[in-house]
Amino acid sequence: MQICSIASGSSGNCIYIGDGDSRILIDAGVSRKRIVDGLHSIHVAPESLDAIFVTHEHTDHIQGIPMMTKYFHVPVYGTAGTLDGIRQKDSKGLVTMEHLYQVYADRPVKIGSLEVMPFHMSHDAADPVCYTVEASGHKVGMATDLGVYDDYTVSHLEGCEVIMLEANHDISMLEAGPYPYSLKCRILGERGHLSNEDSGRLLCRLLHDNLKHIFLAHLSKENNYPELAYETVKCRLWEELGMNTLPFDLSVARRDKPSKLVLIGSGQDMESGQLSLDLLESAL
Repeated sequence: MQICSIASGSSGNCIYIGDGDSRILIDAGVSRKRIVDGLHSIHVAPESLDAIFVTHEHTDHIQGIPMMTKYFHVPVYGTAGTLDGIRQKDSKGLVTMEHLYQVYADRPVKIGSLEVMPFHMSHDAADPVCYTVEASGHKVGMATDLGVYDDYTVSHLEGCEVIMLEANHDISMLEAGPYPYSLKCRILGERGHLSNEDSGRLLCRLLHDNLKHIFLAHLSKENNYPELAYETVKCRLWEELGMNTLPFDLSVARRDKPSKLVLIGSGQDMESGQLSLDLLESAL
């Protein structure tokens, strides 16, 4: 499987996952042009997409859907609440019922060679889900836009070789920052976003021998820095597990450009473009 973060952050999110037979996006929260340019950068034709799976109806996850359906007629999958939200926000009426397919948490969906599993997450949206994707014995997952995690979350993400893991904010930066009190409470609440610290704690529960790549994802522009997210998660691994050297790649998914393509299951993994400390500023 190939995995690439086309965009990640509070301003827009889009993940590509595919193999030789099937190709999907998880979310399409940036413009059609950015999605197309991102796909071209990894030599994927947008016309070849088989589906877009949507986590929830917030704008930073659905912005590009109307134009993607208009130009490429790509099917859109989501829960009933998510699909309703997409239709309500489609002011031009470009997304028709023939484009939409309903998914249910804990019921897998087959898209060619890919098996996509939706699972519940805790976020302030109508009916949000995260996804894992499996093909040929390999598994990748995403866990962003969740205020809390639990054993159910962990059970779905167990065994993933690549994970897009939310590290949205630094708590001190958020508390001291310019956001209104109500928004701070929302982000810190059980239906908000994972902090850097909580991201590290969740990662400690997901470690296994075949884990290869972790992307720290959905960073807040105002309340986080790539360097800070990276170091906080790494320190959490050290404090809880005594892990000084990481046996997997840890990188920060970029807001403004695609990550390098990660390949698993080919006999030799491609480098994910991990961000060493002296290169982290390139992700800003």
